[in-house]
Amino acid sequence: MHHPEDDCYTLRSMCEGSVEAFELFYERYAPLVMKVALRVLHDRMEAEDVCHDVFLEVLRRGSSYDPRRGSITSWLAIMTRSRCLDRLRKTRRLVQTEQVELGAETEAPTEELVFSRLRKDALVDALQALPANQRTAVIGSYYGSQTHRELSEEWNMPLGTVKSLIRYGLNHLRKQMEKRGWAHDSESSRNRSGNGKEEVHK
Repeated sequence: MHHPEDDCYTLRSMCEGSVEAFELFYERYAPLVMKVALRVLHDRMEAEDVCHDVFLEVLRRGSSYDPRRGSITSWLAIMTRSRCLDRLRKTRRLVQTEQVELGAETEAPTEELVFSRLRKDALVDALQALPANQRTAVIGSYYGSQTHRELSEEWNMPLGTVKSLIRYGLNHLRKQMEKRGWAHDSESSRNRSGNGKEEVHK
């Protein structure tokens, strides 16, 4: 059984640099902070991040804690809830920013945004899995908007070698996307891009 006075002393000690006091305070109040964070965020990883942030803030602001204004339990609960709401607002702003980047309407369904984001992340991940020379060739051709001949001249490489790198790169990219569950999407995208490039290089 501990007393509020003991907690105040522990708080002051940890703010003065006592590792033992910090460990004691954390052991005593981390379950409370996690409980509040989980209730607001419904996500354990997010709640753990908030818990970390809260205890860092306690270290910075703990010396200004005034027990006359409320218990440590209330102080931590209010601080945790505030941090959770900040995180939710930040997440909402990120979603709105992605809507603008994707050219989506403000009222676009959340499912579409999530789908587009997952596809984008899968493509970036798949590109990173390609051999360096194939990745460079694919990015230069389809995302840098350069012709095969321009790439050949820029890299001082035979035109046939450039075309082979792009062809092998696209084939490997399709396989990487299939591993990530985007087989149909990557194939159709590859065909559209490939057709467009063939017209350019003819």
